[in-house]
Amino acid sequence: MPVPDTDPIVVAPTPMPLRADDSLDHDKLARNIERWLDTELSGFVVVTYGGEELHFGEADKLASVKTVAQAHNGEKFVIAGIDSPSPTEAVRLSNLYAEAGADMVRVRIPGAARGGRASRGPVEYYEEVTKGSPVPVVVIHQPRSSLEPDATPQQVGEITAMDNVFAYIISLNYRWEARIPHFIAPGVKLWTCNGSIVLPGGLFGANGGCMFFANWGPGLVKRVLELSMDGKFEEANRIQQSMTHADFLGMSWGTATLKAGLNMLGYEATVPRKPTLPLTAEQEAELREAFVECGLLEG
Repeated sequence: MPVPDTDPIVVAPTPMPLRADDSLDHDKLARNIERWLDTELSGFVVVTYGGEELHFGEADKLASVKTVAQAHNGEKFVIAGIDSPSPTEAVRLSNLYAEAGADMVRVRIPGAARGGRASRGPVEYYEEVTKGSPVPVVVIHQPRSSLEPDATPQQVGEITAMDNVFAYIISLNYRWEARIPHFIAPGVKLWTCNGSIVLPGGLFGANGGCMFFANWGPGLVKRVLELSMDGKFEEANRIQQSMTHADFLGMSWGTATLKAGLNMLGYEATVPRKPTLPLTAEQEAELREAFVECGLLEG
């Protein structure tokens, strides 16, 4: 498994290109992966928000993992996303994705059940998942509301101390996540989650990242993290500020922005899957300006 030996590790949710009939275009996907091999992107996260996971069935998800695994040809690595609140289902999927070529699985902390009827908490959930998964687990925290965490810092500490946990991806609630470095198990990676807050994550110890923006500018993300790890925060902030406009548009307009930006950069990202609409010409123009601001395109 070609996971880098040194930090920072930067991965991104891989978008799925489409044919004219709205089906998954594996040829374009493979060519995009080959193009990313020449960038500083460390690996690919397949079956996730940026890949329009809710728009595809299980067969397409497995096929996309296989395509990405074959296309990177051992030069990068693949993380497959799992978002099931059932530990039994999460284990089943982890085995299927591993067979398809995934080197790790990214498993979301399940939200608390409504009405106080939950019989099992996040620690018990991950006890089953980490024992049943044939590949290392990346834990991600993305609660429905950023002000309602799905686990306590102490529980995150217990989870990351389990065998077979590789990394923890923080949520957007930095007031809460700032406490996590005091509990996360030694040796487990701490990854930031968004292009607009790479530097804030680095300020409290992030040594990697998993984010939308890294599809566009993995080198920028990696450089901010490197500078943060070296304590060169002023230089890191200059790069961070240049990235914020483009990332804000991505967070505002969603996957259509990710694909439009990649098309501008020469990838074959095509358009979002129906019913999501592509960007308007006016939106594309603003995104292009934002890319010029951060140096991804020439003015």
